[in-house]
Amino acid sequence: MNLPNKLTLLRIILVPFFAAFLLLDGIPHHYLIALILFIVASITDMLDGKIARKHNMVTDFGKFADPLADKILVMAAFSCFVQQQIIGAAFLIIALFREFTVTSVRLVAAGSGKVVAANMWGKAKTVSQMIAIIAVLADLYLVELFSNGIITYPGGVLKDFVGAVNVVNTILLWITAVLTVISGVVYIKDNFEFIKNAK
Repeated sequence: MNLPNKLTLLRIILVPFFAAFLLLDGIPHHYLIALILFIVASITDMLDGKIARKHNMVTDFGKFADPLADKILVMAAFSCFVQQQIIGAAFLIIALFREFTVTSVRLVAAGSGKVVAANMWGKAKTVSQMIAIIAVLADLYLVELFSNGIITYPGGVLKDFVGAVNVVNTILLWITAVLTVISGVVYIKDNFEFIKNAK
């Protein structure tokens, strides 16, 4: 197994540790640990593709496993956010619907002997998701620091800060939702031949 594929597997392995630290409230600085794990996983996503293309290590396994690893990581984060009431279930359902649909098209294409790689819209969707998740995790950690008195603040500042950050996070999440829908529609349109000719 080459280095890019090992990085992809590492991203998958990090997912349960990331989710555990995100949800375990009793561990000091657990949001920070979850944030670091997510950033490390996101960096592996950036590196595996670059290394594979630069050193001619692109494989069919990598084309399929790389976007799958992204889906596992992002869906784990969104599922945790739903449990923590940061996002609504509808947001997660939209993301899951898109990912299951795209994966189904990939499987149909694979049955025809073709491996379909992620397109520009899919990559933009993934980047927007990771930026939004990192922003939410950073927000959670900062609020934790304020709430525990590790960072002191004048009266009213915390409320204003949380309100402003929540607006920014909401905008980022909505951008992600829009790109999720657009990328799914484009993906189906570009690969409709495989659906039409499926046996």
